[in-house]
Amino acid sequence: MSTSVSPDLRRIWHGARIPLAILVLIFVAGALLLLGRGEQAYGALEPGSYEPGGAHALVKLLTDQGVDVRTARTIAEADAEVGEDATLLVTAPDLAPAKRFDALRERAADVVLVTPGEPTLRDSLPLVHAAGRSDVGTLAPQCTVAAAVAAGEATLGGIGYASPGARSCYPGEDGGGTLLQLAEGNRTTTLLGTPAPLTNARLADQGNAALGLRLLGAHPKLVWYLPSASDPALDVSRRSISDLIPDGWYFGAAQAFVAVALLALWRARRLGPVVTEPLLIVVRAAETAEGRARLYRRAKAAGHAGETLRDAARHRLRTALGLPRDADPAALVESVSTRTGRPPNDVGAVLYGPPVPDDPALVRLADELDRVEREVGRT
Repeated sequence: MSTSVSPDLRRIWHGARIPLAILVLIFVAGALLLLGRGEQAYGALEPGSYEPGGAHALVKLLTDQGVDVRTARTIAEADAEVGEDATLLVTAPDLAPAKRFDALRERAADVVLVTPGEPTLRDSLPLVHAAGRSDVGTLAPQCTVAAAVAAGEATLGGIGYASPGARSCYPGEDGGGTLLQLAEGNRTTTLLGTPAPLTNARLADQGNAALGLRLLGAHPKLVWYLPSASDPALDVSRRSISDLIPDGWYFGAAQAFVAVALLALWRARRLGPVVTEPLLIVVRAAETAEGRARLYRRAKAAGHAGETLRDAARHRLRTALGLPRDADPAALVESVSTRTGRPPNDVGAVLYGPPVPDDPALVRLADELDRVEREVGRT
């Protein structure tokens, strides 16, 4: 025989209340931080974001220089703002609907694309191809693009690009320009291999601020277009299901998995395996019954013992007769009388009679109960 030491509800509560309290505290602190930061925007190259990956600092510099910065989150908003006096910045070109994106580019004075990938190059810039990747770091311009020459060294890298007739700047390890500028009539299209020089975290490094101001501030108006999955005109035919899931969901799921794994390991280490403990002696059921009977006899509790026998017999008779466990005495007496042919008074006296006064009467009662059960079982 073994004894289990599995925790009950109280022990589980005592063990888990501290982790639960810490979890609640984390949620409350996060909610307070979010409320305290008000209407601040978030996200990569978000014009209103103060985060390291945001672009509030660059937008502030452009505004101070007299540039009218307009934020567009859908292709319709960008189409309404862009014009011959506007520079168009597209932070995620691969999310923009291809056909309307090309028409939008043709109406802008200049275009700056941040990290365009294979879909954009294939659909909108077929002469441009990716030429490897390199680490983001301080690179020299090594070209004649006016903005790059004026800025000097800047934080570039990432995707390298190459195209016949294009001006390639800040070459990466594979030789591709991490800043590539195409001349399309009176308009230039500039490709950046990384958003790093435009972000809050890197704007003050090297010539990043000068590069950003010259690329985005050459015209009185700047349309800052941030394509998003919520755009009704989004071309979902070239996006997978994983592209539609925000990065925050992956980060949150990873955090939840790590937290659950650590909690499981902590609880397993705290409780340990189930422990079995061998009993010193094994008492047979017959010996237990005999010992209880001796106690009744010594206490002269014949009446209590008789009621115990009656209660057990009544339970067995209800089961044998198909009666519910809470059947009243009248129903049980009538069923037994009908089954055995005994008079109801006789059956009632046996099953619900007065307490027996002594041991001989207890023996007679036990015999009578056995006789009634046998008769019910035979019929």
